[in-house]
Amino acid sequence: MAKPRTLEPEQWELWNSWMQAQRLLARELDRDLQRDYGISKAEFSVLVTLHRAAEGRLRVSELAESLAWDKSRVAHQLTRMENRELVDRTEDRSGRRVGVGLTAKGRSAVENAILGHADNIRRYFFEALTPDQAAAIHVWSRRVVDRIEARCGERADQLDANQPIM
Repeated sequence: MAKPRTLEPEQWELWNSWMQAQRLLARELDRDLQRDYGISKAEFSVLVTLHRAAEGRLRVSELAESLAWDKSRVAHQLTRMENRELVDRTEDRSGRRVGVGLTAKGRSAVENAILGHADNIRRYFFEALTPDQAAAIHVWSRRVVDRIEARCGERADQLDANQPIM
């Protein structure tokens, strides 16, 4: 194993700036979803995933896999969303909850939020970049994903490439 070594000061500065930008961007996008549509980023992720699914329904295990969340997080999130009438769950014969789908209220919420969220992403992220910068970030991001997948033997891109990630 190679001996660990520290970063140069300018590398630390770049890392800290990138992490701060990522946190602030996520915070602002979440605030806007909450303020404008009354949903959290976690709720938005669930709603969009179901919205893109065939007939707006998935098995709970499929939802967990597509979000890359553990099953307990999904279960807790779905309980909260079911209480708000954004989703409904179906049970198998034994009473085990196996499926989840959008309610009319959930479909309306996500359809209203998608365009506004896209506009906020454009405003906070894309308007600050030149086309060359956007292309460089895209190439770099793909390279990071590929390296991590190769190292971990995992599929970090299990998520749909078009899945909105806050």
